[in-house]
Amino acid sequence: MTDRTDRYVSPLSTRYASSYILKLFSQDRRYETWRRLWVSLARAEMKLGLPITRQQVEELEDNIGNIDYECVRNREKEVRHDVMAHIYAYGKAAPAAAGIIHLGATSCYVTDNADIIIYRDGLVYLRKELIRVISDLADFAMEHRDVPTLGYTHYQPAQLVTVGKRATLWIQDMVSDLEELDHVINSLKMLGCRGTTGTEASFMNLFDGDTDKIDSMNEMICSDFGFEACYDVCGQTYPRKADSRILNCLSSIAQSCYRMANDIRLLQHDRQIEEPFEKNQIGSSAMAYKRNPMRCERICSLARYLIADAANAAMTASSQWMERTLDDSANRRISMPEGFLCADAILRLAKNVTGGLTVNKKIIEKTVMEYLPFIATENLMMEAVKRGGNRQEIHETIRKCSMEALDRMKEGEECNLAARLAASAAFNLDEGEILSILKPELYIGRCIEQVQTYIEKIRPLLSDTEEGSVQIDL
Repeated sequence: MTDRTDRYVSPLSTRYASSYILKLFSQDRRYETWRRLWVSLARAEMKLGLPITRQQVEELEDNIGNIDYECVRNREKEVRHDVMAHIYAYGKAAPAAAGIIHLGATSCYVTDNADIIIYRDGLVYLRKELIRVISDLADFAMEHRDVPTLGYTHYQPAQLVTVGKRATLWIQDMVSDLEELDHVINSLKMLGCRGTTGTEASFMNLFDGDTDKIDSMNEMICSDFGFEACYDVCGQTYPRKADSRILNCLSSIAQSCYRMANDIRLLQHDRQIEEPFEKNQIGSSAMAYKRNPMRCERICSLARYLIADAANAAMTASSQWMERTLDDSANRRISMPEGFLCADAILRLAKNVTGGLTVNKKIIEKTVMEYLPFIATENLMMEAVKRGGNRQEIHETIRKCSMEALDRMKEGEECNLAARLAASAAFNLDEGEILSILKPELYIGRCIEQVQTYIEKIRPLLSDTEEGSVQIDL
């Protein structure tokens, strides 16, 4: 982030993303991770008998954060190679170790392994953010599990549900995202140090053909960064399918948040449910009365960006040539970090929304009671038949009265279906008897039970925020 106003700066960094994610994808974090990888490699090679001293390793360790960016820039202008420029600057900072930095490695040793480490840490962080959103929604669902509300299919009035039951639909989507996220985190592996085309030929030379030492070296490197293993085989890079899986997972989170936010936007239009609105918040520069669902709108806007961004990794994964091509680099530098920043922004907004939803019960009740006579017509018909009525005649009476009541409502009048039915000679219930059947709680099915059972089932997930959490301190 910069204070300059004469240069473009991504809104993801200035407006939306958290300080943690911004630090995670910062230049400092990236290049310090490169240096940690060089330290890890040197330490492993020293332990396995290569001519590297403990003093050299310690000098590298002591200068991990001592990055002379001006030196790096000047060297990169000269050699046109970013990794070699950083090796040069690191050697200047740790001169006694300059000759053993990057021994046997290729550039992807630091670039790819650092990316995997950063992505893993980012996924673990987003996992916690996702759980916080799910936890908020679980509390919301339980609190409103017995509040009847009008259901909608095709965005047309349908049978009743409850406010809490509807929230479980959002939760279930996000729990599936959590399951996918866990799978991606747990299946990530390091590239390791595998040489220019993944054959480890350089290390066959360094270790005189001792393959056990090569395996031990990679195991030590993986252990240093909290990974269990390297990919079984590779070219010069780790499989770009990993990037695709990561962005697909982030896209899936965006899809779920979009669905929730869009539902809230529709409900806020009817004033049934509203997102948080600050005391001095302005909804419109012209229409002072406006109370726009700006947070949910922003979630939807950012989600569309992230859903589209996921296509970058898919196209990159499909277009890799043999052991390596460099047309992935510029794309990945943009699409991967921005995917994480965007997912972070979406989840931060979602947390803000789910932590402060307002349920306007009186409006919900009014909407329910307006449509309940139509919803209850099957029950009314059954009760009328029990009392000796003719099912076919009663059905026709209900149909005609319903159409007449709907026409009246289209003219802006109140629904009078109950009164119309009571006044019909073919209908053998009076208005009082009809109204006694119009109790919303009789028409919500198993909503309360479904909410309680589902939330009880997922509760163990909501306290599990540390699983798989292995992070390098910033």
